[in-house]
Amino acid sequence: MCGITGFIQWNGDLTQDSRLLVKMTETLAHRGPDGSGTWISGPCAFGHRRLSVIDPENGAQPMIIHREEEVYAIVYNGELYNAGELKKELSSRGHSFRTTCDTEVLLVSYMEWGPDCLERLNGIFAFAIWDSVQEQVFLARDRVGVKPLFYSYVDGTLVFGSEPKAILQHPKVEPVVGPEGLAEVFIVGPARTPGHGVFRDLAELRPGRAMIFNREGLRTYTYWKLESRPHEDDEARTAAYLRELIQDTVERQLVSDVPVCSLLSGGLDSSALSALAVQYYTRTGQGQVHTYSVDYVDNDKHFKSHAFQPGADAPWIQRMQEELKSKHHWIEFDTPELVNTLELSTEKRDLPGMADVDASLLLFCQEIKKGATVAISGEAADEIFGGYPWFHREEALQSGTFPWSVAPQLRSELLSPEIREWISPLEYLADRYSDAVAEVPLLEGEDAGQARMRVMSYLNITRFMPTLLDRKDRMSMGAGLEVRVPYTDHRLIDYVFNIPWSIKTAGGREKGILRKALEGVLPQDVLYRKKSPYPKTHNPNYLSAVKQRMLHVLEDSSSPILPLIDAAKIRELAASSEASSNLPWFGQLMSGPQLFAYLTQVNHWLKAYKISIK
Repeated sequence: MCGITGFIQWNGDLTQDSRLLVKMTETLAHRGPDGSGTWISGPCAFGHRRLSVIDPENGAQPMIIHREEEVYAIVYNGELYNAGELKKELSSRGHSFRTTCDTEVLLVSYMEWGPDCLERLNGIFAFAIWDSVQEQVFLARDRVGVKPLFYSYVDGTLVFGSEPKAILQHPKVEPVVGPEGLAEVFIVGPARTPGHGVFRDLAELRPGRAMIFNREGLRTYTYWKLESRPHEDDEARTAAYLRELIQDTVERQLVSDVPVCSLLSGGLDSSALSALAVQYYTRTGQGQVHTYSVDYVDNDKHFKSHAFQPGADAPWIQRMQEELKSKHHWIEFDTPELVNTLELSTEKRDLPGMADVDASLLLFCQEIKKGATVAISGEAADEIFGGYPWFHREEALQSGTFPWSVAPQLRSELLSPEIREWISPLEYLADRYSDAVAEVPLLEGEDAGQARMRVMSYLNITRFMPTLLDRKDRMSMGAGLEVRVPYTDHRLIDYVFNIPWSIKTAGGREKGILRKALEGVLPQDVLYRKKSPYPKTHNPNYLSAVKQRMLHVLEDSSSPILPLIDAAKIRELAASSEASSNLPWFGQLMSGPQLFAYLTQVNHWLKAYKISIK
């Protein structure tokens, strides 16, 4: 895992821009603490920061291959889980290799098959390849967007990077945010619209898409997307095939030249991955698996059950640790640490994010990094298999908007009247929802109920899941930790998307077919435990701390957020009884404490990035 950046400009001498390239590259040092490299040739400038996982000795980037007069160069962030098979096939076609790293496999794959190489890749990736034969740069992003890739195309110059902070170093890209960007931050966020970069001249290469930039211009195209097709397997065969797919995916993703650990919450998804990792390590003689969990000081005293978190995690983590006999690491944070990390987590994400959830994940990853370089995580299973409560509630299914944005009017009312009129937030959200629904590949002959669940699945996979993947990537790479997410294997997503809802909910349970597939892998009580998400703090001290922070922001006349919000309304909320609620009253995913924390993140973002609103 790494950080990549660069720029391509057809006219001019880029060798004069070597300092700029180094400056852009160094903004990504957290993503790659093990090495740095830059390369400039003709119109192309590539920069790379490296986190060594496979072949630490020989995998430096940018990687260059010369073939007679031809030159190919790559900067790459990701992991190919079928590198071995690809290398074998390429060797049979006459290619030789000088390293054991997947970077070389990817570059040689492009040399052999060109852009069509994407069809053959199983992995998570974002990369750019310079091709001197075609005189073009080829950029691509993995099918579901596990690895980020942003770009800016201004005045004929293409600038790209793993994170916006690298691109914003380029003098042609300014930190300007307009009405659409503000709507993304205040109404759509944190589930940002795919492809939207929030900053005016910034865009995101969407998952499953590739880009070719040559002297004729910039062309983007889709190489993979979700497709609807009839599901032919019965429940038993579906469960058996899922078991095979999940086991194959986990074992592919455990391959590494550095230690791999597992994140363990005691829930179905992470427990299953941890159990499969233990089985694989035992079978291959690789020793004891290390597992990690996160919690908060005094959460046991203050925990309140609700639909998204019906039970505390700690007893179940203990249950699984004893079952797996893993080397477990209990990580715990207190309120001051969470509050003090809100600003840093904003900078790691280049945007205000999921408040305490981002901050605690960053702290968690920093602790894990002390003992490991690679971790596996149960991210995305709920989006793919339909685990969230909103999959099972009629009001959410009939809401006519994203299920995580069911109270947009409340958010809109927090904006100043001038900003509300300028950005038309409710209309913007409605348009983005209509765009998303229009993309859904409905299946001919499908009844209304199944079609409705297909829409809900599509929205979760293409809109909400990328938010959590972005959070996981930015917070983990912010600590120099690679986190792999086996449930995002494209083969698994493609198959599960077409499983009928009646089979997905086998046994009358959410994620029923996944539970059935994992029979024998987990103890029955863990296997059928009610869903529990990434844990939040329930300590009332957190509310007090973030509320005071927000009130200080409101009292500071220089706070850049003030012209954008209704300060009187915020003060009114801070003084209300609802402010103490730790239940999702402010939309599905924004509790009172998270609201105040989020707004302080917005203020810090505006200030730290010197953002102009226009």
